[in-house]
Amino acid sequence: MISLPKLTPRQILIVLHDLLATAAAIVLTFFVRFESNGLYERIGGLKVFLPFFVVYAAAVYFIFELHRNKWRFTSVPDLYNIFRASTVLAVSLLALDYVLLTPNFYGTFFFGKITILLYWLLQIFFLGGSRVAYRYFHYARTLQRVKIADATPTLVVGRAADAEVLLRSIESGAVKKIWPVGILSPSATDRGQSIRGIPVLGDIDDLERVVADLAGRDTRVTRLVLAPSAFSPEARPEAILIRARRLGLSLSQLPSFEAGGPAVHLTPVAVEDLLLRPSVKIDYHRLEGFVSGKAIVVTGGGGSIGAEICDRIVTFGAARLLIIENSEPALYAVQESLAAMQSKAEISGRIADIRDRARITSLIAQFKPDIVFHAAALKHVPLLERDWGEGIKTNVLGSINVADAAAAAGATAMVMISTDKAIEPVSVLGATKRLAEMYCEALDHEFAHRDGQHKRAMRLISVRFGNVLASNGSVVPKFKAQIEAGGPVTVTHPDMVRYFMTIREACDLVVTAASHALTPPRSDVSVYVLNMGQPVKIVDLAERIIRLSGLEPGRDIKITFTGIRPGERLHEILFAREEEMTETGIPGIVAAKPVRPSLEAIRAWVATLEQGLARDERAAIYNVLRDAVPEFRGEAA
Repeated sequence: MISLPKLTPRQILIVLHDLLATAAAIVLTFFVRFESNGLYERIGGLKVFLPFFVVYAAAVYFIFELHRNKWRFTSVPDLYNIFRASTVLAVSLLALDYVLLTPNFYGTFFFGKITILLYWLLQIFFLGGSRVAYRYFHYARTLQRVKIADATPTLVVGRAADAEVLLRSIESGAVKKIWPVGILSPSATDRGQSIRGIPVLGDIDDLERVVADLAGRDTRVTRLVLAPSAFSPEARPEAILIRARRLGLSLSQLPSFEAGGPAVHLTPVAVEDLLLRPSVKIDYHRLEGFVSGKAIVVTGGGGSIGAEICDRIVTFGAARLLIIENSEPALYAVQESLAAMQSKAEISGRIADIRDRARITSLIAQFKPDIVFHAAALKHVPLLERDWGEGIKTNVLGSINVADAAAAAGATAMVMISTDKAIEPVSVLGATKRLAEMYCEALDHEFAHRDGQHKRAMRLISVRFGNVLASNGSVVPKFKAQIEAGGPVTVTHPDMVRYFMTIREACDLVVTAASHALTPPRSDVSVYVLNMGQPVKIVDLAERIIRLSGLEPGRDIKITFTGIRPGERLHEILFAREEEMTETGIPGIVAAKPVRPSLEAIRAWVATLEQGLARDERAAIYNVLRDAVPEFRGEAA
């Protein structure tokens, strides 16, 4: 027994409309095609035939699911479906007239080919025309509401295919408060065309002219919406932003489908969109499999790196998370941010300083973590050149406290966040980070030697990366603040170069490196280096950010060179001369085979450092650092 589909009230109205349209098409066809005598001869047969044909048409329409299409979104595929259904009905009439009801029965054809052709055209018109008319009515009403409401006259910048996505969203009501008045396309083939009734008014170089022309017609453009194609190199996106800034236009961005997320959500243009190389592709399934269900500690969890690691850990499904942070406001902020995610993870935060060995040991022992991510550190080069003792207490002794506590608590891994400044260091930051790396390498080797390939043999690894965009204290927020203040933008040296990553990319690769270190068989590498592409000149970065702000370097915003600060060098390096680089098989990550002193030697250096700190002997401290890290070229002033 065939069950009829359950229809909504709206679908019932559509079915009734289509059946009435079918009956009207048949009747009108006969009145148009035949004179009075011919019509009179067929009127009796038409009365008998019509009800059966309408029932048959209903079955055809259900097969082609015409009742499912929402009229306000009628499209070419919907009209093609109507074409197919009408064609089936017309062919059925043809078969009925020429095969089943031949002149052998009636002496003449009941319909005839011309009649069937006329019916076919009228049927398509009645079914499709009403839908198109309804869509146009809804479209006109939407545009009228947009114009009379407090909508913003807007120019869309990008290729026609991208612009159509926004225009469709406005028509459907998904995007409001926007009144598109024109399109500027980088494609020559789009010029002079019209996209959904919106004209392509010119190239991107015509922005000033188009805005002036529209203003002369009482349409004052106040916004630009940039489609993804507006960010292609040939579109010269920096020039767009400069012109928009000068004209006082606000900017919004229509995200790319490839980037994920809602396609019609308008977001502000971020400097990072035009600043970075393509991001490293992350295997998120690998990270979810690695983190899911685990208990994890993050030290320094209130900092920009630590907070992002916490976010990624919770996102990837950790069961429990302990955040250790010595700043009460930072700890509160990260806990509030994670609570808003409404994850299933059990999240707790504790105020503690990693330099307090007893406190750190107790907290980590009580928590019993699987993995410890150690992001707590002092990292500002000039400050640590002055307060060198604090750098040693936090970056060396604090890191040792965390490593020992993680080992004592039975963790399977500790991951220390390191820096490219640790290689052939010229600063206290670099030397202290390198010494902390060496301690982790030596302890990792100790566990490997003691436990061999045992699955519980703890791993201690370090992950090096360079400058992290938009992190606390990085140059990008500094440059933005200086530009907003009217300049000048300060750069230490015209030849200064650095490696850059986004916070999200860096933290995802840190977790990926940890997953690699814990994947059997145990490798002999314990230092991982993130691939950050080619280094970037800081002065080039400054000039680009100025341009992205709609200003001209040297004219609107000056760049001044302040000189290299204590502990800085022009070029950063990622591997020491004696370190052998090895591939990990994971995009974005390479490893360094360790070159390490013995654990006993490192502990002896650390004991001497503690003695020097107690006596405040800077020269003795620097001598120990040079003994431990022979490449260290820092000078005790």
